[in-house]
Amino acid sequence: MRGMPQLRQLVDYCNDLLRIGEIADWPNAMNGLQIENSGKLTKVGAAVDASTRTMDGAIERGINLLIVHHGLFWPGLQPITGGRRRMLERAFEHDVALYSAHLPLDVHSALGNNAQLAGALGFQNTEPFLEQKGQPVGLKVNAQIPRAELAGNLERALGGPVKLFARGPEQTQTIALITGGAGAEIYAVAQEGIDTFITGEAPHWAAVAAEEIGMNLLLGGHYATETFGVKALAAHLSDRFGLPWEFLDFPTGL
Repeated sequence: MRGMPQLRQLVDYCNDLLRIGEIADWPNAMNGLQIENSGKLTKVGAAVDASTRTMDGAIERGINLLIVHHGLFWPGLQPITGGRRRMLERAFEHDVALYSAHLPLDVHSALGNNAQLAGALGFQNTEPFLEQKGQPVGLKVNAQIPRAELAGNLERALGGPVKLFARGPEQTQTIALITGGAGAEIYAVAQEGIDTFITGEAPHWAAVAAEEIGMNLLLGGHYATETFGVKALAAHLSDRFGLPWEFLDFPTGL
């Protein structure tokens, strides 16, 4: 499909691909189109978060469709003042559309954050697990890997440091992977017979829980573990609709 696509055509395609209408999510996610533009699209941008900095980066790069994982309303209702007002003004002035996909992008079997990170780690024959909002939000795999080697593989896949709490077996047997901030689910993960848990971030008490449970806990960063899905979706749309795309890398440090 070539030529200049219209926004509605691409949004409808994404909604079907990601099952936006079927997958429940936290209310502030508001999955789908969050800012409409005039309809004409020339370049796609992918970013983890909607922010003034991300919007400015998109405009500088000639992007007029920005795809994000955490959308405008993730912090809840906020007054349209300061940076938020400036971000919206810039979007309207430069005709930038914004599309957000949170849990639907996490759980997609091919383009999702979990699937993409699992692939980067060389995991095969993964199985969905841990239901939330009516959907399995993670993947698990039977894999015997020295935990130090796994941590090194994860650092290479993420391009950054990994915090390893080596509280489980030195040789893994069953590994679970949930991108983002899923560390608070450690007890639920343990009930699935998991000995090694990979996620982005965790509350302080999860490190204590890992020791009590006897589980290896690897934290790769909330941001770093959730760059995969938006990249994969943008690349897929680029191939299908003939649009160039670019990843906007603005790490949060978390």
